[in-house]
Amino acid sequence: MFDFGIIPPAMFLGMVIFMLYGFPVAFSLAAVGLFFAIVGIATGHFGEVFLQALPLRFFGILSNDLLLAIPFFTFMGAVLERCGLAEDLLEGTGKLFGGIPGGLAYAVILVGAVLGAITGTVAASVITMGVISLPIMLRYGYNPRLATGVIAASGTITQVIPPSLVLVVLADQLGRSVGDMYLGAIGPSILQVAIFVLFILVMSIIRPKSMPPLPKEVRGDFNWALLVKVLMGMVPSIVLIFLVLGTIFMGLATPTEAGALGVVGAMLLAAMNRRLTWPLIREAMASTTHITSMVVMILIGSTCFSLVFQGMDGSRWIEHMLSGIPGGPVGFLIFVNIFIFVLAFFLDFFEIAFIVIPMLAPVASSLGIDLIWFGVLICVNMQTSFMHPPFGFALFYLRSIASKDVKTSDIYMGALPWVGMQLILVAIVIFWPQSVTYWLDHGPKVDPNSIKIEVPGFGGQLGLPPMGGGGNGSPQIPGLTLPPLNGLPGAPPPPAK
Repeated sequence: MFDFGIIPPAMFLGMVIFMLYGFPVAFSLAAVGLFFAIVGIATGHFGEVFLQALPLRFFGILSNDLLLAIPFFTFMGAVLERCGLAEDLLEGTGKLFGGIPGGLAYAVILVGAVLGAITGTVAASVITMGVISLPIMLRYGYNPRLATGVIAASGTITQVIPPSLVLVVLADQLGRSVGDMYLGAIGPSILQVAIFVLFILVMSIIRPKSMPPLPKEVRGDFNWALLVKVLMGMVPSIVLIFLVLGTIFMGLATPTEAGALGVVGAMLLAAMNRRLTWPLIREAMASTTHITSMVVMILIGSTCFSLVFQGMDGSRWIEHMLSGIPGGPVGFLIFVNIFIFVLAFFLDFFEIAFIVIPMLAPVASSLGIDLIWFGVLICVNMQTSFMHPPFGFALFYLRSIASKDVKTSDIYMGALPWVGMQLILVAIVIFWPQSVTYWLDHGPKVDPNSIKIEVPGFGGQLGLPPMGGGGNGSPQIPGLTLPPLNGLPGAPPPPAK
């Protein structure tokens, strides 16, 4: 039985109290971390030498090239939000599916998935589709709860569908490739869209009056020209998706470089729609600056907290506490997802990713859980943070643009079935890991043993040598002599003669 003392639990509790009280997250984390650092130094539980690492950690955050993907994807989403792409897609798909019960709901789900693959932001999807679709759905007899629920849920698909910002942040915190996180999220993204579409299909059979088809004079006559027009309207979107995701999957660009390509593509789409103006660019830049600054400040605050928490053996306390959960890895995953589901009532996904995930990742790794699977699972769970009452941001966005005739209670009650469907996906991913790992298992494989290194002047091709093969403790490479390691500080003593 380990004795970790009272400071790590007290530090964790102090963080929770600050969060619930409503102080800004970044400053709360830094304050709790530095306060307990002083307490730890005074009581001998924390070495002040740890604080010397803070400047290096701050510099590491600001120089992290991966995090540049966040402003790029944010700017891309902000431009696309205002360029008229969503309006064109919704108008075309609405007419295409409008002749069947639930047709507008199908259109909202499909367009939400496409926008998620382009913008990567929930606010852009929910607000845009709410402004365009909600008045039409209500005018032609859709149940208010169904209409608001499908719009809010289709916007939160953005959290899972690449190039989701959540996946970028989780990849950074878990130390895994963003490309692998994107590949792992493909299966759950398809499953989430399928579950939503299946729900609308069932409801259209059981309660067709809650989602009637559009009148013929509104949707017009169905013809093949309209089908072709809708498909051609999606071509620019497909091209942009390839620029952003295809270049990452094919290994042609890093996520940061793909984000830059996405920005160029978004501006070209805005120019094609004749909406690329200086006011649009200024608004997009202001939104990007706000979100990026918030992320960096939360990262700095969480770094202060995590450095002190780890210095107090807090990570070992968490690992010891969670490793004993009954049920092994599955029991751990069920507990973690319940824990994060509850936290999502009070914290947004950035705060959960920067505060909680660094504590849970070592435990998951020690239990043999694939961290890509773990990260995608957490991402699927964090969808609910935008949906469940009373603090779901998607519901706030929808309330801000909905007419006064739409009751707030209808928005909240309408969200509940969709939260249930998101939790169904969480269960599927827990008990069917192949929904995530399938795409990874069928990706390109590299055998490290087959790697050959060309070193001019040292005998041509060299395989990767076994380390520590020499009697003096140095690695042996044919034609290359390294100094003995025994004389270095901290090296093992020389062998006895």
